[in-house]
Order: sequence, then C-alpha cells, then structure tokens
Amino acid sequence: MLTTRVIPCLDVEDGRVVKGTRFKQIRDAGDPVELARAYNNQGADEIIFLDIGATYRSQKTMVDVVEKVSRCVFVPLTVGGGIRTIADMRQLLAAGADKVSICSAALNDPTLLSRGADVFGSQCIALSVDAKKTGDSWNCYVKGGREDTGIDALEWASEGERLGAGEILLNSIDKDGTQSGYDLELTQRVIARINIPVIASGGAGNLDQIVDAVLIGKADAVLLASLLHYGTYTVSDIKQYMTKKGVHVR
Repeated sequence: MLTTRVIPCLDVEDGRVVKGTRFKQIRDAGDPVELARAYNNQGADEIIFLDIGATYRSQKTMVDVVEKVSRCVFVPLTVGGGIRTIADMRQLLAAGADKVSICSAALNDPTLLSRGADVFGSQCIALSVDAKKTGDSWNCYVKGGREDTGIDALEWASEGERLGAGEILLNSIDKDGTQSGYDLELTQRVIARINIPVIASGGAGNLDQIVDAVLIGKADAVLLASLLHYGTYTVSDIKQYMTKKGVHVR
C-alpha cells in the first residue's frame, strides 16, 4: 500500500517564509532554511517552496534559497512560483530542486507542461491548481488568487494529466489559512477524474482534519503550513496521529 506523504509548504517572499489567509493578510513565519532543516529533521516526506512574489528579484532570491536548503535537507524539494519557461525549470533544478510546480504559466501556455515533461520527465512536473468555488463548481484562479480565469478546475486537472503533469497540487483558496479543514468535496472530485497523485492543500486546523483529507478526501498527500510554522504540531506529531487513525505514513 502506498504511504501518505506529509509535506510542509513554505511560501517565500523576499527571502522569508510568510503565511496568509485566503491568499491575503500575509505575515512573517520565519527563515526558510531554518524551517526546512527543522522539517527535514522532524520526518517530512517532501518540502514545497512557493515563491509568492514571483518577480524577477524574488526569483533570484528563490534560487539562492533552494541552493542553501538543498545542502542541508535530504528530502525531495518542489519549487514553484513565477516559472514561465524551460530555462526557469532548468535553473531551479540545477540549484537543487527535485520538482517544479507550475500554475499561471501553464494556464497561459498549456504546452509548458508537455514540454517540461518531455525534457525532465513527468515525475518532475507538478501542476498547481488554485481553485475557488463558484456556484456548484470550482474555477482556476491566477495572480495569487486574485484573477478568475473562468476555467473549470476539475477539467483543467484532467487536462494537466493528459499534457504530462506527474501530480496535482490542489490549493483551495476558500480554505487557505482558515484552519477550518480541507475542501474534501473538491479533493474527492478531482481525484475521481485523474490517475496521478493529488496533494490536498489549504485549511488544515487540527489533526482530525488532516486524517479526513486522506480517509474521506482520498488525498495522496497533505500540505501543511500554519500548523507547523507556528509550532502547533511537529511533522512527527502529525504522522503518529495519522498512524493511530489507520493512515499509512512513512
């Protein structure tokens, strides 16, 4: 049986880890290298860095962060935010990233997924879907959750798989930072449409909600930020509880 991955997420802006609510109200959460080292030691399965600034200046900072982290962390690193070209992917992979996460640029140019998969392999390409509920469906948003593309998130996840993405990072804007639990319906419905792993992201507020994301939402992995950054739990605490509830972890 495949084990569920527990993945800390570090949103990085101007070289610092930050955290917000529904992609707004951003506040400082610490140094990315120190946090990554701590999560590595706690037993994280992977670490995801997202450059929420996504400007040229912040991209250069992110390359420096990835280089520093890759020297002291021994779990896979995924990096996203502002990746627009194959050259951007190559630069981050050369800096020490194992995977790249693509969001807005893939919506603007879907061939970026297939071209990236052709060059680096599908296992290296994660499609990040920032989804917000609109009526009875979910739409894809871009520009840090500020702009509605009108594109159905479920259909886009399915198309992303067809184009060569190796996994989906599914971000619920409605749930982000609220600590009210993951969007289980969204997670279930995306997973029913595709055959690649789905990482549930947005809304973890307690241990039972993390378990629900796996046992009810059927997520292959859970992304965590606030619960870890502010010391509520360690990765070890979370894995021990998940095991107690019947979730297989590493």
